[in-house]
Amino acid sequence: MRAVLQRVDGAQVEVDGEVIGSVEGEGVLALVGVTHDDGPAQAATIARKICELRILDGERSVVDSGAQVLVVSQFTLYGDARKGRRPSWSAAAPGPVAEPLVEAVVEAIRERGVTASTGRFGAMMRAGLVNDGPFTILVEA
Repeated sequence: MRAVLQRVDGAQVEVDGEVIGSVEGEGVLALVGVTHDDGPAQAATIARKICELRILDGERSVVDSGAQVLVVSQFTLYGDARKGRRPSWSAAAPGPVAEPLVEAVVEAIRERGVTASTGRFGAMMRAGLVNDGPFTILVEA
């Protein structure tokens, strides 16, 4: 499992022009990708990293600051563009495997008392954010 974490000063995701998830002010946008052999242990690790990494201003974590998190499923994190001009998506888990694991990440974040919103799995989404820093980090489990 991979996640790209972006420290934001506001973020939102839209489907068909409707905002379905957002972060107001300081927070984290987490783009989460799942591969074939991921399971609950990887989901728990990614959720812990999202909540506890000290990546917000003043070396605070999401838990320390009470910041919000926006989780967006992102199968393209497992794209392979090493050969040719068309990326391969074969390392990305199929929807029936990936969707429950992304949901497990969100639930584990919420269990820590963090406000978490999401995109819509499998939908064509438009994400907007103000990258604070800019600060972007890749975490893997």
